[in-house]
Amino acid sequence: MTRTAPRAATPDRVAALGPFFAYRTHAAHRADGSWRPMAELLDDPAVLRDRVATVRGHLAAAGGQPPEAVEERVAASVTHLGLVARLASPAFAVAVLDGALLRYDLREARWQPTPGGLFPLSLPLRAPDPVADPAELAGRLAAELLDGTVRDLAEAFAGFSVSPHILWGNTASAVNGAATAIGRSSPQLAARARELAARLLELPPLRGAGTSAVDGSGFRRRSCCLIYRAAPDHAGALCGDCALTSPATARRSSNPS
Repeated sequence: MTRTAPRAATPDRVAALGPFFAYRTHAAHRADGSWRPMAELLDDPAVLRDRVATVRGHLAAAGGQPPEAVEERVAASVTHLGLVARLASPAFAVAVLDGALLRYDLREARWQPTPGGLFPLSLPLRAPDPVADPAELAGRLAAELLDGTVRDLAEAFAGFSVSPHILWGNTASAVNGAATAIGRSSPQLAARARELAARLLELPPLRGAGTSAVDGSGFRRRSCCLIYRAAPDHAGALCGDCALTSPATARRSSNPS
């Protein structure tokens, strides 16, 4: 992973990679009143339950069903996938752009919980930590973001009967999705993004959650996010990286989380 004199990864540069990477910044102890602390997802079960109920309603409406027709655990898994993808993507992008660690957790992050996975996100105003060695960078990203912030988020879903196997599969899918999105928007960064994703998938807590080819392509998770079960008769489309698909029959499904 060779780098030559990168510019600092400003929010504008990160946002240019795609909407899931975009974020704003706030001072460590101040934030505009319209922003809510993401820690409320950990501290107030009603907030997370309301989020899951909202996603459940969207999934049901897409299939012309009442909300109770969609299993709560299905809505919870889809909610988790949307949250973790949004939360992890900025740090992944900064690591790819600059070989640096953007540090933040749920108690520092702010959000505006609008419908859908692309909710506005604000992170503390903090310079990323440069990390020269790619293996060390992946290790710190895995330890500080995935095994810290993302684990905290996964544990908040304990009351929804979604197995850790599925939740970590969601996280692996989010990491692979971030690498794929960067490769599409900036082909010159594709190899770097795939390399970082492959390294993360080999480290705890994602080790064993998915597989990919040696070059980082062809990712397949070892679980299912369950979104196909939201459709009438549980006959919805499977995501392209789902454990239940074969390469010849994989179909993409939208994620309304």
